[in-house]
Amino acid sequence: METRMRALAVLVEPDPARKAAAATQLRADFLAGAPLDTVARLTPTPPLPGRPARPALKQALQVPSRSPFTVEGRAALIHAICHIEFNAINLGLDAVWRFPGMPRDFYADWLQVAAEEALHFSLLHEHLQTLGHRYGDFDAHDGLWTMAERTRDDVLARMALVPRTLEARGLDATPPLQAKFRKAGDERAVAILDIILRDEIGHVEIGNRWYRHLCLERGMDPVASYPALVDRYQAPRLRPPFNFEARSAAGFSEAELDYLRS
Repeated sequence: METRMRALAVLVEPDPARKAAAATQLRADFLAGAPLDTVARLTPTPPLPGRPARPALKQALQVPSRSPFTVEGRAALIHAICHIEFNAINLGLDAVWRFPGMPRDFYADWLQVAAEEALHFSLLHEHLQTLGHRYGDFDAHDGLWTMAERTRDDVLARMALVPRTLEARGLDATPPLQAKFRKAGDERAVAILDIILRDEIGHVEIGNRWYRHLCLERGMDPVASYPALVDRYQAPRLRPPFNFEARSAAGFSEAELDYLRS
């Protein structure tokens, strides 16, 4: 089975541990020279993505916020991050199978993202189990995958609104989360978030790079085009505080950072 078809097969896998392991192996095989599919468009096997029966998925406002200063609250917060990383594995795989005709480096980048998100999920799930819980024990929301569905027909919109919008919010949110975990005495959570922040800077940079590549191909201005894409696809509005240092490292231009400052 060729790479993009295998990515689709991993995407529909419902078991998180098997999905994480398979995503990691898929990237290794691709780096070793596994071929890309020649078919332009693959036929998905519904439903997408494969996921376990739990957690139950709710609207974001229906998922209660939790304090990290109790074991149960800390577990719920780590579970929420774990769910984001599970969805992020799916997003990386979806970019690989869904969008044909891109350069080989595009698929290498998104297989890297899927494999690194698999590592993040595994680290968080391991830590969650030390707190007496497993993935699926708390309700979750599905905002990341909702935007993936909205942008399923345009790779430029996907690059604009998933990695460089929704995932970039993780760059902003991680340092305050780390401060909470540190205050609660959970240094393992802080250390895992260090790994996640490092890797997510790279993931957002991948989104920025391919967004600009596609804008150049289509004769679009990346800065001027972005607000129109936000409106068209009903993406969340960005709100401060922003992690300007991490966003700069992830490849946002000064013009884009000035847009956030305004």
